[in-house]
Amino acid sequence: MKGRQYRQGGSAMHQGSCLCGAVRFTVEGDLPGPDACHCSQCRKSSGHYFASCDVPKAALKVEGEDKIGWFQSSEKVRRGFCSVCGSSLFWDPVFRDWIGVAMGAFDGATDTQLAKHIFVADKGDYYEITDGLPQDLYPPS
Repeated sequence: MKGRQYRQGGSAMHQGSCLCGAVRFTVEGDLPGPDACHCSQCRKSSGHYFASCDVPKAALKVEGEDKIGWFQSSEKVRRGFCSVCGSSLFWDPVFRDWIGVAMGAFDGATDTQLAKHIFVADKGDYYEITDGLPQDLYPPS
C-alpha cells in the first residue's frame, strides 16, 4: 500500500519521501508523539519550527540514500536533506541510536499528535504557542 500507514506482519509501517521523490523512506513500528523544535537552527533549516518524531535508527529504511545531503550543524548533530529538491528530512544525533524524522515528509496519516514544544526560548517573535502542550525552554540533551 503506497503513501500511507500499513501493517506488515502485525507491525505498523509508515512511508514518506522528500518533495521530488528522490528520497523515500519507511519507518517500522508505531510513531511516538512528535515534538516541535523552535531553536534557531531548526527554524533556519526548515523555514519555521521543525516537527519531528524520534525513531530507532534500525526502524528507518531509506531508498535514495545517495541523494541525501548531510549538514553537520554541530559537533553532535547532522541534518539530512534531499540534495535534489532541498526538503528537510532528518535530524541525526550521530552518537545516539535514534533519529528524528520530519513529520511533514510522511505520506498520509501518522496516527500521532504533537506532544511538546522544545527550545521555546529561541522561538521566533512572529508567532505564539497557544495549544497548551508542554514547553521546554531548553530540554536536557
